[in-house]
Amino acid sequence: MLSIAKGLLEEEEREQERERTRYMAETCPSVSMPRSMQELQELCKEIHHKIDVIDEERYNLEFKVTKTNKEIDDLKIKVQDLMGKFKKPVLRKVRMSADAMLKALLGSKHTVNMDLRANLKQVKKEAKEEDKELRDVGDWRKNIEDKSGMDGRKKMFEAEA
Repeated sequence: MLSIAKGLLEEEEREQERERTRYMAETCPSVSMPRSMQELQELCKEIHHKIDVIDEERYNLEFKVTKTNKEIDDLKIKVQDLMGKFKKPVLRKVRMSADAMLKALLGSKHTVNMDLRANLKQVKKEAKEEDKELRDVGDWRKNIEDKSGMDGRKKMFEAEA
């Protein structure tokens, strides 16, 4: 059975080779090198013309392919719209601590402690100078009496400047 398959494969390869040589003989005749400069220029013009024709065909085929791909995509979208809307799966609530979730995601090798309160920095509240001055003023009535009249206003402006 293997020898029969091997023989068929060899015959198929020989057939492909014959087809290839026949096609090359039809489409690509042998090139005869011109002897004069004029013949060489004519050969170049002919080759350029063939290249232009092939480029036009290639461009047209690429355009057709992109157009059909767009049509295929549009038809796929229409089919999906006709089939109906997609149903979203219902998600279950899972009770899991942050540590257990990280352990499940990162694996058992990597242990992370999610005690966020322990990682917080202690911040000391600094009292502002204004607050100290307000505390040092003491009785508010004395402060008003000092600022009343022209002398008090003069003191206020001198203190600010």
